[in-house]
Amino acid sequence: MTTPDTQRPRPGFDILRTALRRNVGAMTWGTVLMGMYQAGETAFPIALGLIVEHTMRDRSLGSLALSIAALAVIITTVSLSWRFGMRILQKANTTEAHRWRVQVAACGLQPVARDVDLKSGEVLTIATEDADQTADIIEVVPLMVSSLVAVLVAAVALSLADVRLGLLVIVGTVAILSILSVLSKRTGSSTREQQARVARAGAKVADLITGLRPLHGFGGNHAAFLSYRKVSTEAKHQAITVARVNGAYAGTALALNAVLAAAVTLTAGWLAFDGQITIGQLVMAVGLAQFIIEPLKLFSDMPKYVMIARASAERMALVLAAPPVTTPGPERPAAGGDLEIDCVRYGTLRDLKFQVPAGEFVAIAVYQPRAAAELASILAVNVPPDAYEGVVRVSGQEIADLSIEAVREHMLVNPYDGEIFAGTLRTNLDPSGTSRMVPEAVEASMLTDVVALHREGLDYGVRDRGANLSGGQRQRLSLARALAADADVLVLHDPTTAVDAVTEQLIARGIAELRRGRTTIAITSSPALLDAADRVLVLDDGVITAEDTHRNLLATDEHYCLAVAR
Repeated sequence: MTTPDTQRPRPGFDILRTALRRNVGAMTWGTVLMGMYQAGETAFPIALGLIVEHTMRDRSLGSLALSIAALAVIITTVSLSWRFGMRILQKANTTEAHRWRVQVAACGLQPVARDVDLKSGEVLTIATEDADQTADIIEVVPLMVSSLVAVLVAAVALSLADVRLGLLVIVGTVAILSILSVLSKRTGSSTREQQARVARAGAKVADLITGLRPLHGFGGNHAAFLSYRKVSTEAKHQAITVARVNGAYAGTALALNAVLAAAVTLTAGWLAFDGQITIGQLVMAVGLAQFIIEPLKLFSDMPKYVMIARASAERMALVLAAPPVTTPGPERPAAGGDLEIDCVRYGTLRDLKFQVPAGEFVAIAVYQPRAAAELASILAVNVPPDAYEGVVRVSGQEIADLSIEAVREHMLVNPYDGEIFAGTLRTNLDPSGTSRMVPEAVEASMLTDVVALHREGLDYGVRDRGANLSGGQRQRLSLARALAADADVLVLHDPTTAVDAVTEQLIARGIAELRRGRTTIAITSSPALLDAADRVLVLDDGVITAEDTHRNLLATDEHYCLAVAR
């Protein structure tokens, strides 16, 4: 009968196992070379003991020359094996960390979001720090095995001198590891909490950077600073706790290793004094007692690093093992650009129902900003179809039956706060470099004056988030990018809120001209866009309350006139 414990999934453990399996070859060679390094290090005091033994007995220059040659071979082996062993392991470590970073990033970039309660800043921390610490397992295992080799070689060499010395090393090593394995559990739990708090602080920074301009606008800088200071202080306190735990662990490990080394040295001294071992064996025992402190320290540190790697792997599993929020269909939208919203209920939307035939330019005047954002999210498939009531149809097909990639290729929803990336105007306009509509999109969005301002034209450099552009310039660049995509259905959410009235009028005409014959929906309160549209739908209190041209609504609907007239 299978117990509940064996049935419980272990995604963090599976990530570590995958990392180890993918790097078996590198780890095997790294273990061999690092084992040679540790064996060479162990052989050095053994060789010194033998040299003393034979020199005192033979007093021969030939024996001395042979001993020096043996030491040279040992030193060369130690140097080369360390150099090439660490090169192999660090290359594998770096490569594996890169793989996990790419995999976590790929999860964040998939069309279907993952059902995980993490902010972008936390995902960034997982994709960087946690990926690196998880990949450290590739170095940890070979170093642990090579350290064990060193301890075993030392134990065997001491046993040849006297069995009690070898047993002392073996029993002492087991005792040290037993004590430290208990301490490593606390290290792992403290590290997990620290990683979570650092990730929350990173998420807070990302949020503040995104909202930096609005914060400056209404004077919220101080409140934002206090908010970040709070989460940063929590991360600092947890980091101090982790440092305290790590310090206690390291101090305990060092003290126990020193006690074992002292015990071996004193025991060897007593045996030599009693005539049970020779002077050469005493020199070897003292040298090995001093030497085994390093591999023992390395060996005893391994449980801590394993716990840290496992904690990071478990955090990565929060992203990698999270299920998608919805399961999209396999189909693609049929040719055409008609859109139908049929009795949709979501948030403030209640029984929303309207239809846009292919080729029509429809403006939706939304009186409540929240309703506009909810409608845009549904059309962008940011809200899973099973999260709302009703049906959305694209070209006559229900959106739940369609592939999300295909829907987004067919219907582009451009948000009011479209992201601007570091690069150039051209790379922001046409990221794939395949659009044939760039000149027309630049002209329709009135981005022409921005291009003309700079000698480089479209090759003018743009900073991250468009930091060297004004709000209106960023908005026009985002609009031009949406127009250049030339989608069958284009949904624009407040595309002209940051431009002046004259420019807004020119943009409205440009959109209508460029998109003639293509389905276009503008969720907006702009009089210019409303006037340029073939038809205006009024969305109030979650339902469509009126439908007509902009000018007819101005003449017949007082509430509409008050809402949109400027």
